[in-house]
Amino acid sequence: MASPDIEDFDPGVDMGLVETAGSEAVGRRRRFDFGFTLAATWFGLVVAAAVLADVLPLLPPNALDATAGRQGPGAAHWLGADILGRDILSRIVFGARTSLIVGVLATALSGLVGLTLGLLGGYFRGISESLTMGAMDILLSFPALVLAIALAAVLGTGTGNVIIAIAILALPAFARISRAETLAHTSREFVTAARSLGARHSRIILREVAPNILPTVIAYAFVIVAVAIVVEGSLSFLGLGVPPVVPTWGGMIAHGRSVLGPYPHISLFPAAAMFLTVLALNTIGDKMRQRDDLRGGVAA
Repeated sequence: MASPDIEDFDPGVDMGLVETAGSEAVGRRRRFDFGFTLAATWFGLVVAAAVLADVLPLLPPNALDATAGRQGPGAAHWLGADILGRDILSRIVFGARTSLIVGVLATALSGLVGLTLGLLGGYFRGISESLTMGAMDILLSFPALVLAIALAAVLGTGTGNVIIAIAILALPAFARISRAETLAHTSREFVTAARSLGARHSRIILREVAPNILPTVIAYAFVIVAVAIVVEGSLSFLGLGVPPVVPTWGGMIAHGRSVLGPYPHISLFPAAAMFLTVLALNTIGDKMRQRDDLRGGVAA
């Protein structure tokens, strides 16, 4: 007589469930890859346009054409011209360079400092952690945009000062996430083994802990670049960012707000460029974080 387990086994139902689960997994993976690829493609195009802006067949971004003032999209100006007759497409491309320089440099600066503070605070704990996290909590207690405006007002206008202001604004996020990741990894077996073998603190931090928290920090950095681009655009919109002669997306949006009703293209196109770039960066960061979570789950 067959056992109850074998009699109750229904291969058709079980295989159907397996096939359904497999199809859902493949579908999720395809959607995941498509979204990441689309976002990475757009961001790659923006980076390429910003890097190659000087050699692209574009009009000078500050060239004035009195006969084309407020002109809509056409053969002479593909995306139209602004109030002063400057080519909008050219200014969007050169504005991408400004936004990327500010976003990447501010994120790199705040990431380097925040990663160092988070690593040291999370590894050594005690007074270093209390001082670091206390300072970060003080920065976080201020509304982000108000703090950015205050820092820009104190430091003054200019690309360098805007980078410093945004880096200070993003510092708490990097410090807190680095500390949290450090706390999680200092209790792992490989760190305990390194300590038992007599490894120095510097070696454990640089060779064991830092490489394991970098993927999370890098994934979060894409989101911070997106935030930095928005903050730079907001400061330029308020006249507190880079000098007006330098094309920026925020400055272009502000330039067209007085004629937004009859000539919406002057502000619409730079706003769309900023929106798509920020969306792409957020998508890339989110997808990288998901991959890191899956990698961590499998490793665990």
